[in-house]
Amino acid sequence: MVMRTHDGSAGDVDYGAIGSGYSSFRRPDARIAHVIAQALGDADTVLNVGAGTGSYENPAHATTAVEPSLAMRAQRPAQLATALDAVAEDLPFDDDQFDASMALFSVHQWSDTAAGLREMRRVTRGPVVVLTCDPLLVRDFWLYDYAPDVLDTEARRYPALNALAGGLGGTVTVDAVPIPLDCTDGFNEAYYGRPEMLLDPAARQACSAWSFIDDRARQEFDISLRRALGSGAWDEAFGHLRSRPVYRGSLVLLRALA
Repeated sequence: MVMRTHDGSAGDVDYGAIGSGYSSFRRPDARIAHVIAQALGDADTVLNVGAGTGSYENPAHATTAVEPSLAMRAQRPAQLATALDAVAEDLPFDDDQFDASMALFSVHQWSDTAAGLREMRRVTRGPVVVLTCDPLLVRDFWLYDYAPDVLDTEARRYPALNALAGGLGGTVTVDAVPIPLDCTDGFNEAYYGRPEMLLDPAARQACSAWSFIDDRARQEFDISLRRALGSGAWDEAFGHLRSRPVYRGSLVLLRALA
């Protein structure tokens, strides 16, 4: 049985506690949306599992959204379909009901990743698309110099890509997703060339890994990054990123066909 919080969150994070400003900072980026749309192909009906606030739901598709957190469902724009209160591990749909399905920044939240992937495969006729991060690459980001506990948490939470591919079955492709310098979807690596953004507590709160460290660690990060920016140490080491058009970090997209 999947354990859920009072908010309904079904993973290791209570979005009732941290998700209030999520939609302000985790806005869909058009360039990442294009990559996802290409992976979904010409699907008509699409299932979005762990749909959150509805980022990357394309009006060209008839989308059915599943989201266990009440706080996240409440932030979905009015033009999107109401999300169903359900979990990835027990999807309330018939076999082969959807042309395609997707899980975007979601699989690391599930209590049983393998079960969730089996369910997605069961209800999907065509491609299953997963946007996630490669845990082997997470620590390569400059943030590791200032908040190692945060990226250690991310590396622990994100499932290994070979485990995801095995759970999806069939023919699986894995492609790196370039992150644009002005990315509007505020996950940690989206700020690769804008370190000042991570000094905003609200921006950090929109990345769930920050909820795993305590207030003292967050304060120490804030002090150390401010000091490095003020002294020029950050720019000496990483300033070249401020003008890099795209960053190839840990963000990847898996596409599985049965």
